[in-house]
Amino acid sequence: MGSLNRDTIIAIFMMIFWSIFLWASFDIRIVEYGTMEADVWPRGVLIILYILTAIYLVQSLRAGPDAEPEEPFTVAGWLRKYRNPLWCFVLYLGFLLTLDFFGMLFGGMLLVFMLLTVLGNNTPKDIATHAATAVISIGGMWSIFTFGLNVILPPSSFFEYF
Repeated sequence: MGSLNRDTIIAIFMMIFWSIFLWASFDIRIVEYGTMEADVWPRGVLIILYILTAIYLVQSLRAGPDAEPEEPFTVAGWLRKYRNPLWCFVLYLGFLLTLDFFGMLFGGMLLVFMLLTVLGNNTPKDIATHAATAVISIGGMWSIFTFGLNVILPPSSFFEYF
C-alpha cells in the first residue's frame, strides 16, 4: 500500500467529522410542535454529506498517491493557493457579523452576490447575472423557509434607519 493522497486524507477526516456530528444529533431535544421532529433535518443533511463524502473517498482512493512534488512552504504561496477559500471564510464571517443588521434575506443576497463577484468574472453582464442569481436563489430559499416551512429567520433592522 502506497502513500495516501491529500484527497483521501481529507475524505477520511470528513467521514470522521460527519460521524461525530451524526452521533451528536441523537442528543437533539425532541419538541412536540405537531410537525416533524427537530432531528430530521440535521440527520438528513448529515446522511447526504456522508454519502457524498464516501463517493469522494472512493474516487480519491482510485486516483492513487499524489504525483506532484511539494513546493517549499511560504506564506505568500499559501495565501495564493488558498485565496478563494479564504475569501469565502472572510465574506461568511462578514455575513454572520451583520446578520442582525441586514437579516437573512438581504444579508444572504449580499453574501451570494459578493461570493460570486469575488470568485467569478467581473464584467457588467456577469455582475448582473450575479445579482439575479443572488435575488432568485436566496429569495426562493427565504420564501420556502418562511412561508412553506414556517421557519422564523432573522429579520432585517436595516430599514429602521430610513
